[in-house]
Amino acid sequence: MPRRHIRVTGAPEAPLRAALSALRTELGVSASFPPEVLAEAQRPARTPAVPPYDATDIPFFTIDPPTSADLDQAMHLSRQGTGYRVRYAIADVAAFVVPSGALDAEAHRRVMTLYFPDEKVPLHPAQLGEGAAGLLPDQTRPAALWTVDLDEDGRTLAFDVRRALVRSRAKLDYAAVQKRIDDKTAEEPLALLKEIGELREKLEVDRGGISLHVPEQEIVERDHSYQLTFRAPHPAAGWNAQISLLTGMAAADLMLAYGTGVLRTLPAAPDGAVGRLRRTAHALHIDWPHHVSYAALVRSLDPHRPHHAAFLQECTTLLRGAGYTVFRDGVLPDITTHSAVAAPYAHCTAPLRRLADRYTAELCLAAAAGTDPPDWVLAALDALPARMAEGARRAGTVERECVDIVEAALLKDRVGELFDGCVVDVEERRPAVGTVQLETPAVIGRIEGDGPLPLGERLRVRLTQAGPPGTTKVRFAPA
Repeated sequence: MPRRHIRVTGAPEAPLRAALSALRTELGVSASFPPEVLAEAQRPARTPAVPPYDATDIPFFTIDPPTSADLDQAMHLSRQGTGYRVRYAIADVAAFVVPSGALDAEAHRRVMTLYFPDEKVPLHPAQLGEGAAGLLPDQTRPAALWTVDLDEDGRTLAFDVRRALVRSRAKLDYAAVQKRIDDKTAEEPLALLKEIGELREKLEVDRGGISLHVPEQEIVERDHSYQLTFRAPHPAAGWNAQISLLTGMAAADLMLAYGTGVLRTLPAAPDGAVGRLRRTAHALHIDWPHHVSYAALVRSLDPHRPHHAAFLQECTTLLRGAGYTVFRDGVLPDITTHSAVAAPYAHCTAPLRRLADRYTAELCLAAAAGTDPPDWVLAALDALPARMAEGARRAGTVERECVDIVEAALLKDRVGELFDGCVVDVEERRPAVGTVQLETPAVIGRIEGDGPLPLGERLRVRLTQAGPPGTTKVRFAPA
């Protein structure tokens, strides 16, 4: 999933969308699949493996953006004594994918869904990811069903996972969920999302974790020019994310106790990265006293305010060191935690969009049942971190190139204009070359001067380059 959410509207032939289409061609990525992959996807879609446990009586529901069609997760929330019970169903992709088949090989090549501002390049064919394997409403589907019991403070008491048949009753979106909860018209399974979500957010604060509620950037074309707006996420999106985090933490604990697994790990951010972020805060007029921690600052920000929204976008740079760590036979790795989660954590809730989650599900199911993992899981496990890293690099390239294209489109008619900004980075061996963050619009670009740049200081800059979408990147010079 992208760290920087950018959405572009407009006709497919508009210059910006045409540039994004050209980028997909240049990078060699396509939403279409080879015929043999499509043919194989059709066969298991008609006859998936059927689990023995029937949980179709539980009225699950999904919460996703309104346009989402690849529905990985469905939930049901209830009270359990003085605490709560969370049931979280995850699409069982392994029920549809034959190991070492054409569909499996293509998933290993793609690794993850790639998100462009105007469309996505999916991990699986639509008839699987948006059809037979997805937890669509009023459809019976195989799933990995997590059951997590919490106490009255939201702390985990016990958890389990098993294969089950499930049936979602409703496809909800964040705006509708937020309205029902705010209006107090939500029935208990949905109303509890706020109650449990807020308890889990408090526990996250207590353990030193950080959730980034990154706003979506929307680029709208009007009269052949572009305007940038930020769309802050609803609180319901954060509560929903807490259910996913809860499950990922349970998965990590289960695999660590089992002795074999794959974790999502992130070392603490280096001082240099935090220092650069402090300079970005300075550029955006965000007060960050030295006695205030990064976590405390993030929690104080309001994503509805444009300069706070821009800073939250840049906070995602501290997630760049995340990776996948495999361990076997009871030999635990040196690093088992994810510094942003402040706990052991695993990716397991998005198997329709991320390859690793299919393997995590199988390892967790084996751990819960006290059995050996399937041979195909163990055979691929050691190569999985490198495979995921390759996919992450590709996704990072997509994200960077898309940002460049969007920023050039945003500023294409403003070459020669002056802007207020701040130098947030300077190259060590070339002190006249660095990075500037504009105050408005929220653009970050390369800056080249005739002498050393004033790192961390505000600077008046001139836009020197921003061609038509897809042709050049934005460039600045000291004014």
